[in-house]
Amino acid sequence: MAHAATPMPLSAPPSGPLSGRIRVPGDKSISHRSLMFGAVALGETTIEGLLEADDVLGTGAAMRALGATVTRLGEGAWRVAGLGVGGLLEPESVLDFGNAGTGSRLTMGLVGGHAIAATFVGDASLSRRPMGRVLNPLREMGVEVIARAGDRLPLSIKGPKTPMPITYRLPMASAQVKSAVLLAGLNTPGVTTVIEPVATRDHTERMLEGFGASLSVEIGSAGERIIRLEGRPDLRAQHVVVPGDPSSAAFAVVAGLIVPGSDVTVENVLLNPLRTGLFQTLIEMGADLTIENERLSGGERIGDVHVRASKLKGVVVPPERAPSMIDEYPILAIAAAFAEGPTVMEGLDELRVKESDRLAAVARGLEANRIACLEGETSLVVEGRQAGVEIGGGTVATHLDHRIAMAFLVLGLAADTAVSVDDVGMIATSFPSFRSLMEGLGARFAEV
Repeated sequence: MAHAATPMPLSAPPSGPLSGRIRVPGDKSISHRSLMFGAVALGETTIEGLLEADDVLGTGAAMRALGATVTRLGEGAWRVAGLGVGGLLEPESVLDFGNAGTGSRLTMGLVGGHAIAATFVGDASLSRRPMGRVLNPLREMGVEVIARAGDRLPLSIKGPKTPMPITYRLPMASAQVKSAVLLAGLNTPGVTTVIEPVATRDHTERMLEGFGASLSVEIGSAGERIIRLEGRPDLRAQHVVVPGDPSSAAFAVVAGLIVPGSDVTVENVLLNPLRTGLFQTLIEMGADLTIENERLSGGERIGDVHVRASKLKGVVVPPERAPSMIDEYPILAIAAAFAEGPTVMEGLDELRVKESDRLAAVARGLEANRIACLEGETSLVVEGRQAGVEIGGGTVATHLDHRIAMAFLVLGLAADTAVSVDDVGMIATSFPSFRSLMEGLGARFAEV
């Protein structure tokens, strides 16, 4: 599961127009959850369109180690024979999640609701990321934790014989923390309640209901979402169709907007309203972006995202939009580099604890390529294209972060001179077909 020790640098020279239609791999968030819910459902869950990237495969391996039967049937097609809620078994070896923050944090919740012990490990990047925000509510439920200083991997947890239901108010917007608490609540008697002041992606709630959980969501007097889960339900196996990942689609979408003469369509993209903040922002910037063939599938809205090269203008992105596009700020910063006037992004504290300190990594990458920006503690201002300044020519430190690598390769396609990144090996954690799909649209990359 660990990322290859030998870096794989890559360069993106300026490109001609990009054109064509592509499909990006399945949504990573839904892929992780499909395997997990299948593992604790009764019967055989079948999954179509699963993202077969390292992060998701790590979750599949973890579910297998916890006793579920996880079988690959063909490309993107998987079957999970579940054990039912409360049926997970204590793993015989460590659970290695590589670079997968979502997989590790959600599985901590799932394991924490069972009277079993498990040890979690990951690669160098994941081992630097704090886990306390997930572990603290689990501790309130009775979970024992043995961890390094700062609640970082490797760590071990042991679930109590009878978990305590809690009412937990999220101190920050985090779908991962919300989901971990709800997953722990599955095998907890009584009602587990999560209160989120700012709405985050709701795949866990939607999928829990789809698998048969008794779950309610209401809006409080202050606008907060109050989610209540009745513990110990009989979850029923489902057939899950995973739509295209909007976070992966974002790279081709922005490339199509900033490379002159481009006309690109990304098909079958998940359009959950809590995941489309980037598309909304790009439209506000003047992007020629339209949604075609919009439809419902498995309770989720999907459609084809069609973009043409556009003249963008800088905007102020409201901080309350951050949860709906938290993974897309690196590629938004690239779009902002080609806009007229400054783009102001606020409420970005969550970026400090991603696969890297994404806020700092984006700012340093922009500066390395002669793009003026101002990094604040929880904000980023990208000044937009400056007259007489050639963009590009720099080498970007990715810090083992797949989204930093992909974002700056997109920058190179529209820059004046080539942009290089120091490693692309970790792109396989979320989007292994990134290079081939972009080359299919007309992009060219060069080994360094």
